[in-house]
Formats: sequence, structure tokens, C-alpha cells
Amino acid sequence: MIVFKPMSAEQICINHRLAQGGSVQKFIDSECLRRCDRYTPKDTGELIRSGIRGTVIGSGELVYTAPYARKNYYSNSGHGAGGTARGGLRGRLWFKRMKAAHVHTILAGAAQIAGCRYRG
Repeated sequence: MIVFKPMSAEQICINHRLAQGGSVQKFIDSECLRRCDRYTPKDTGELIRSGIRGTVIGSGELVYTAPYARKNYYSNSGHGAGGTARGGLRGRLWFKRMKAAHVHTILAGAAQIAGCRYRG
């Protein structure tokens, strides 16, 4: 007779490096932050740097600490150089737009680190 000993969900996550702060989460966080760079409004570059400083890689959250980050995220009109109003990528809702464009690439990389195959 064959006896199967099921692993707990926690053990499965640890084995595939999916736990909070694991290598997969660190990859997703750093890749999202890196790919958001082209979409984030840029005047002096401080908004982009505030995201780098405020984000703890592996936490599962991107945090932009600049005091004007929230206003820019929801209401930036994209009229600056490289802005959406001028045919560029920089403007409001930068994470949402980056995710729509790059979600499959990010998930494929995460699956590779986890030792899985991504079928997206």
C-alpha cells in the first residue's frame, strides 16, 4: 500500500521559495520597481528615488515616500517630457499601466525562480 503524507501549505511555500520575503517575492518586488521606472512621472527623479528608498524588497509592497506621490499617482496629467499626453509612458496610475504591459514577463521570471512553468 502506498501512503501519501501531505505537506502543509506553509511547507509547500517554503519549498518553492514563495514565503513572505522569499526569493520569488524579492524578484517580483524588485522587477516591479525596476519596470515602473519608465512609467513614473519624472521632473527631478525624486519620485522614482522615493520608491527605491521606501520599498522593502520582499515585503510585497511598493512604497513611494515622496509627499506628492499619491497626488501624482491618481491625478498626474502627463504633460511633462515623456508624459502620456505627449505620446510617452510617464503619467498617472504608473503601477497599473506597468502591470498591464509586463505582468506575463514578471510572472514567467517568478515561476522560473520557483522551479515551475508559467503558462500565461
